[in-house]
Amino acid sequence: MVLPVISSAVGSSFSIIEGIISSHGYAAIFILMVLESSSIPVPSEIVLPLAGVMAAEGILGFYPALLVATVGSLIGMGIDYYIGYFVGKDIVYRHLELFHVTKTSLRKFDRWFDQNGEAVVFISRMVPVIRTVASLPAGFARMAKRKFFTYSAAGALVWDAVLMGFGFVTFNSYNGSAASATIILIVLALFGTVLYFVYHTMKKHLR
Repeated sequence: MVLPVISSAVGSSFSIIEGIISSHGYAAIFILMVLESSSIPVPSEIVLPLAGVMAAEGILGFYPALLVATVGSLIGMGIDYYIGYFVGKDIVYRHLELFHVTKTSLRKFDRWFDQNGEAVVFISRMVPVIRTVASLPAGFARMAKRKFFTYSAAGALVWDAVLMGFGFVTFNSYNGSAASATIILIVLALFGTVLYFVYHTMKKHLR
């Protein structure tokens, strides 16, 4: 029951994003990645493979599209970082308590982030969903800007290159329809991975 609903939603998103990128090219990739990286629900798991497919078709250049996507990602991450930096933990604590999250739990997460900040920022850029919110705790912790943007850029570049490369190779190996179907399946698999990752991470660190 759930799988067909998710599949339908992914398919609809795929069609919409494909139309936007086809119409506006690099500008669309840039704006979509800024939105995705600043916690707006835009799926990079669809945007990036599609950019790779269009590069394989010769509509876009692979490396210019990768550059635009990575710069957009970094700007979006910076937006969240500075929101966290200037808003501060106290306001977040106050609002999260409305959802029955205790200050003790949040302090445990803060300590975990403080101990593993650089690794969290880098690795989280390659974890679906988590990658879009990891900038906030970095801002709350007032992580050094140079470290934040360096690790964020490295992680974003890896993520963007892998997903774009996937779309490029898939299109060249099969055809457009097969590439589209494969991308949808990959998104569904990543969705399941995210649920597993979030559940076990939160269970371990936010008790």
